[in-house]
Amino acid sequence: AIAFSPPPFFVSPSGSSCLPVTVSTNRHMVEVRENTDAVLSCMFQTEKEQNPRIEWKKKGKDVSFVYFDGHFKGPFEGRASIEGATVTLKKVTQEDAGEYRCEISAPLDAVSLGETNVTLKVLVPPHTPSCDIPSGAVTGSLSYCAAGTSRASPPPPTPGSRTTSPSALPATPNATYVINAHSGNTEFTSVSKEDSGRYSCLASNGVGLPKMCDPKHMTIEDVNV
Repeated sequence: AIAFSPPPFFVSPSGSSCLPVTVSTNRHMVEVRENTDAVLSCMFQTEKEQNPRIEWKKKGKDVSFVYFDGHFKGPFEGRASIEGATVTLKKVTQEDAGEYRCEISAPLDAVSLGETNVTLKVLVPPHTPSCDIPSGAVTGSLSYCAAGTSRASPPPPTPGSRTTSPSALPATPNATYVINAHSGNTEFTSVSKEDSGRYSCLASNGVGLPKMCDPKHMTIEDVNV
């Protein structure tokens, strides 16, 4: 048998049953936090070829090379390493997220090409959201508190984790507000004086600590007649 070190690939012993080149990964989905390292595993076995060609590509609008002809390319040059066919990307950012493909070419094998895909997801904790909270309104009017965007991955998914969070909101079935599940905004259909209070927006996605904007006071007054 012919053995190699490090062991991510090996060649079947002479005289064994013929097998095509096979390529696999131990993790098709890799999730890591921003600014940490990501390991994209690729393992393969060849029939005869002792020097297979290893390539990594990243899928996007166009397919771009990550590793080709023994070198890392483009934005991966100088910030990635390879052991066997397994690639480690250093200090990943959201720009690195996406689908990667490991390709192994073994010209001497009966089936000379094999591949496997690995998807990289880069997790980013929320930043402090911006909040647009009116300082005042008159009773009976339509008003809303806007929850601004917060850079995060995954994005805060539900109004329960990304919502305007006023301590003064009345916890009653007759509350005059609804929370928009898509935008996270709190929308008042007809404000009353009881809606006066301090409001803020909380962004949370399960990655890192939640972030909240500074609370602002909204005063509801009766219409002057």
